[in-house]
Amino acid sequence: MGSVQVVGATVVDGSGRDPVDVNVGIEDGRITQVGASAAHGERLEADGLTMTPGLIDAHVHLGLSSPIQPQFSFRLSAAELAADIFATAGAALDAGFTTVRDTGGIDGGVVTTIAKGKVRGPRVLSCGPVQCQIGGHGYYGAEWEPTELWSSHHVPGLCALSMMSGNADELRHNVREAFRRGASFLKLCVTGGVVGAHDRLTDTQFTVEEIAVAVQEAAARGTYVTVHAHNNDGIRNAVEAGARCVEHGTDLDESTATLMAGREVALVPTFAVVEQLLHDTAGASLDESTRDRVLGVRERMTEALAVAKEAGVRIGLGSDLIGPAQHRRGEELRLRAKLETPMEALVAATKTNAEILGLSGQVGVIAPGAQADLVLWNGNPVEDPELFADPANAVLVLQAGRIVKDLR
Repeated sequence: MGSVQVVGATVVDGSGRDPVDVNVGIEDGRITQVGASAAHGERLEADGLTMTPGLIDAHVHLGLSSPIQPQFSFRLSAAELAADIFATAGAALDAGFTTVRDTGGIDGGVVTTIAKGKVRGPRVLSCGPVQCQIGGHGYYGAEWEPTELWSSHHVPGLCALSMMSGNADELRHNVREAFRRGASFLKLCVTGGVVGAHDRLTDTQFTVEEIAVAVQEAAARGTYVTVHAHNNDGIRNAVEAGARCVEHGTDLDESTATLMAGREVALVPTFAVVEQLLHDTAGASLDESTRDRVLGVRERMTEALAVAKEAGVRIGLGSDLIGPAQHRRGEELRLRAKLETPMEALVAATKTNAEILGLSGQVGVIAPGAQADLVLWNGNPVEDPELFADPANAVLVLQAGRIVKDLR
């Protein structure tokens, strides 16, 4: 890959600093300079466009890209599931997301296929199957179906939503199996959820001792545990057990937020999925009971965001979109910009998310040495965050210096 100079763009580098008009040099897929234009290399004219780092979504479900109920009830072929997964992966790039953290639903073959360039998609870090307790959040079998048959819903190499554990020894076995399949971190469900079949938001799931087993296994491999958690008791259990990140955090209180900050545990709120389920429950092929579950979550999650921010918790950004309607992934930034500032939303989706994913300095910033993951926007999304929500505004996307979308 040769040298490229991107000239004429207004650069928002992901650090939170004010935008500047500078040129950006790229060589062999990495940023080499931010400043004066070098004499050599291809020139990529970007007058009137705004450059940001490639966006990062810290909570995606590529493996839930099909209508949910038909998928769980075996009414879709593996070919159709694969087509939906890869279409969603390509749509993520088109929306400006060059890195995503898949928090449950895909098996290792999806990550490998995208990494090999056989289909379009972002850089993917995956937990593989989510770890759940028997009958807890993440189990969607029928009530009559024996738990041990749930794994037959998996499609090896493609879809693996969750694994069930009845005790600490079973959990240890299952997390080791997840790592064998290529997981780069672990996710546990420690409370009930919104899209639930057999649980309530107020349920706590897994004990501190059980969660600690997964933390131990992750630490042995130099990685971490994140948890799906809505109620405060579940959040605190996970933090006390050593989890490094909390997804959703709907009912987080001040004392637990303080504990999270002290132990450097991150929070990833997920507002886009709440809006999705409030306004288009049927679009995800879910019944109205799901909408009833989500009522009030948006307001409580907004309060939790403010509590976490006041406590000094590191706060990332995730969309958690499910079903076929995942093309407007940037909606999460638009929603967060209403609760914070557009610049804070962008930093959460770039620099902070890179830190949470363990990729600090490699992605999420426009700086020498970082991967040349860049998005050129038609307009300035820091001034008008509505631009984030429409993929058409991401007119040029580069991933590791290679153009993967060009609408100029």
